[in-house]
Amino acid sequence: MRRSRIVPSALLFAAAVSLSACAHHYAYRFPPASSPPVGHVETGVASWYGPGYHGKRTSSGQRYDQDGLTAAHASWTFGTRVRVTYLGTGRSVVVVINDRFPNHKGRLIDLSRAAARQIGLIGPGTGRVRLEVVG
Repeated sequence: MRRSRIVPSALLFAAAVSLSACAHHYAYRFPPASSPPVGHVETGVASWYGPGYHGKRTSSGQRYDQDGLTAAHASWTFGTRVRVTYLGTGRSVVVVINDRFPNHKGRLIDLSRAAARQIGLIGPGTGRVRLEVVG
């Protein structure tokens, strides 16, 4: 008799735990797109993305090319040209914003593999950068 009560209770508990785990998965809402003026400068952390996304559609509708000089930004208008200078090496690259990414962990920009390679960011994966809007 006691055993018959335990099984349904255990099943109910397992279902509740499973459903509560799903409650934290929600769609990220990007802020409205903004067009920073030419000359606008920001400093922060950059990261890069590559192989797992190559050939997939970006938020702008273009196919992601890990060998192109592109980047993802949380809010800047698609087509914005940005000079990214990696403060660790002093090297810079101009990229075009064509994708979005959630601004998590305080990162400002997510570079394509080619852009990251050009400034020396591949090895460290993340680094402090200076962003300057050039067009």
